[in-house]
Amino acid sequence: MKKVTLALFTLLVLSACKDEVGTQSWCDHKTEAPKSEWSAQDALDYAKHCVLLDAVGSESWCEELGDKPKGDWSANEVKNYAKHCII
Repeated sequence: MKKVTLALFTLLVLSACKDEVGTQSWCDHKTEAPKSEWSAQDALDYAKHCVLLDAVGSESWCEELGDKPKGDWSANEVKNYAKHCII
C-alpha cells in the first residue's frame, strides 16, 4: 500500500512541474526546443500565446491585466495573475 501511495504522490508531483501552455516559461522552453520535436498543436499554441498575444505571466501581460478593472477579470485571469505576477 505504501508503494502505491508513493507512486501516486510521485506522479502528482511530477505533473505539477510541467509548464502550463501559454505561460512565459512554456514559451521560453519551446523557443529553446528544436522545432522538429514540436507537434502541430505546439506550433498553434506557440503562435497564439507567444507570438500573437503576450505570454501569460510575462511582464507586459501582468501590466496589461493590472490596468484592466478587477471586476472585468475572469476567474482564469485571477488565478494566472496571482500565480505568475504576484508569487
